Amino acid sequence: MTRNKGAMTVAEAGRRGGATTAQRHGPEFYEQIGKKGGRTTAQRHGSDFYEQIGKQGGQKVKELYGPRFYGRIGKIGGDAVSEKYGHEHFEEIGKKGGQKVAELIARGKQAG
Repeated sequence: MTRNKGAMTVAEAGRRGGATTAQRHGPEFYEQIGKKGGRTTAQRHGSDFYEQIGKQGGQKVKELYGPRFYGRIGKIGGDAVSEKYGHEHFEEIGKKGGQKVAELIARGKQAG
């Protein structure tokens, strides 16, 4: 986009407006309007809508970056979590997951 006699581009105006809004209202404002928008979308389109658009987005990403992309970004994310919280974090969440599975199995046996 080019400038015309000192006028700013639409993108620049958007960035400036977003920065001003963030400064005035803080991150909580975006959280609130995001939740409100999400509820409205769910009411209009149903909860299956999110599953549908998620699948479409995932397929598009797979087409653009290849099927190995998710493995690479998963490793990057895992490494970042490990660096931030340490190896013990994974042990802790693994134990919690195992406990939850054991509870579900026990509940299933009681019901069956």
